[in-house]
Amino acid sequence: MITRNPCIANLKAGYLFPEIAKRRREYAASHPDAKIISLGVGNTTEPILPHINAGLTEGARKLGTIEGYSGYQDEGMAALREKISSVFYGGKFSIDEVFISDGAKCDIGRLQILFGSNAKIAVQDPSYPVYVDGSVLAGAAGGWEGTGYAGITYLPCTAENNFFPNLDLIPQNSIVYFCSPNNPTGAVANRAQLSALVETSVKKGCIIVFDAAYSEFIRDPSLPKTIYEIEGAAQCAIEVNSFSKPAGFTGVRLGWSVVPKTLKYASGESINADWNRIAGTIFNGASNVAQEGGLAALDDEGLKEIRKLTDFYLGNAKLIRDALVSLGIKCIGGDNSPYIWAHFPGRDSWEVFAEILDKCQVVTTPGAGFGPAGQSFIRFSAFGHRADVEEACKRLEKKL
Repeated sequence: MITRNPCIANLKAGYLFPEIAKRRREYAASHPDAKIISLGVGNTTEPILPHINAGLTEGARKLGTIEGYSGYQDEGMAALREKISSVFYGGKFSIDEVFISDGAKCDIGRLQILFGSNAKIAVQDPSYPVYVDGSVLAGAAGGWEGTGYAGITYLPCTAENNFFPNLDLIPQNSIVYFCSPNNPTGAVANRAQLSALVETSVKKGCIIVFDAAYSEFIRDPSLPKTIYEIEGAAQCAIEVNSFSKPAGFTGVRLGWSVVPKTLKYASGESINADWNRIAGTIFNGASNVAQEGGLAALDDEGLKEIRKLTDFYLGNAKLIRDALVSLGIKCIGGDNSPYIWAHFPGRDSWEVFAEILDKCQVVTTPGAGFGPAGQSFIRFSAFGHRADVEEACKRLEKKL
């Protein structure tokens, strides 16, 4: 009989968000009259705006014609790859350095295959769970040891260090997962901080996997939206990004990764060539309909709609943050990010989660689910209908 994959056995409990959904269902079953509002999972709620939606519709229509039909496009439509390079990177990258995918999360999982089980891993703490769980599944980390997984270097991001890690902790020759704007804290790294990260990575022979999925929420023009604004980043960084949050494509599924040709292994081989090989081997490309929607999202009218949608969610974030601050709760995020990171000193975050659910019928996300440094924090998500967010804020202000 075939034995279980030990990497799966090493995973601790369930993935964070299904666990939250399970606890919500259990609460709803025991409180059938409760009107639960979710400020937990970062899932968009508002309809795709008209111009971008028309791009999706036209993409579907074209597939029903001889002239417009298209099949496999493993690396993505050339027009979309060129547009991504132009809009987000000033045309810095050729189309064969831009790879279209079905989302940033999926790319991050496939990157684990690129680097293999012998890779050393460093992650911001707290961080998006897939960086850690994906490393465990790939065999690059061992089992759970008290507060973290064996073989992973956790880089604490706390109020004491302004939510930017001590870069001296990064191991030599490691893969460094870094997210800015950060999920879950909402913190955004400034230019000096990212310059230090790039400099450290080059010095230590590391590769940064830079998750920029929330970059379109940045409103402060002094804050970098991409790691490639930093000199030297093309020699040490892969960037992943997504249409999920800025264009409302969480269910449509469309993202991309940038793997510069200047990025090399220690022995000189091309990382770009290996990523191309993986993409062609285990992935047949993102939906052609989704890619047509992506093209619409990146023309002038589409970019206006992205701005409108992200402004809406940032408006929600301000309401939530203002409500929490009025209660004397210290928070970060919510200004250049759709997440608010709220501190409940000395409290277990799962207990705070349960208290907010019980008193306010509001679902949040416990910070401990994002890593050891997340203990005593709660993440509030701004993804919700405005009326629900306003009602949730009233409940928090009245009952918390």
